[in-house]
Amino acid sequence: MQRQWYHTTICAVRRDGVTAMACDGQVTLGTSVLKQRASKLRRLGGGAVLVGFAGSVADALALFTRFEARIEEWPGNLERAAVELAKEWRTDRALRHLEAMMLAADREKLLLLSGSGEVLAPDDGVLAIGSGGPVALAAARALLAHTTLPAPEVAREALRIAADIDLYTNQQITLEALP
Repeated sequence: MQRQWYHTTICAVRRDGVTAMACDGQVTLGTSVLKQRASKLRRLGGGAVLVGFAGSVADALALFTRFEARIEEWPGNLERAAVELAKEWRTDRALRHLEAMMLAADREKLLLLSGSGEVLAPDDGVLAIGSGGPVALAAARALLAHTTLPAPEVAREALRIAADIDLYTNQQITLEALP
């Protein structure tokens, strides 16, 4: 079943050894904006891993806790921690009903995780999720191909572009980077 994830845009970019992740701050319930400056990014693994989520906040917070345990179980191996979380997310009776998607990044990898078992790494160093994800993804790819902007500026500008187009994305951008 294909689901449309609203409430946010998250974009992660790798360029020149720098990983950056940006998110907007808008939280909506139906057609109402509840909050303008929410933080949908977290640092896990002692600050070495960036994680951003789209979807239900409570579900994402539950997943952050589980993911942090997996990162501690597999230190320095983001991909293995992500696969273990995805397996648990897909097979656990309670977890498989959680409605969220996640991006996770460390200094070497970008990954997309979903409850249907996907753990995907991009071919081109950019991932985006949420209702504005397709716009942010296209913007980031264009900026990577046609500018020399560093990863944090590519992620920030991709979010700005998405916020101008997507109703569920605002201009209150949070940005985190790993050198």
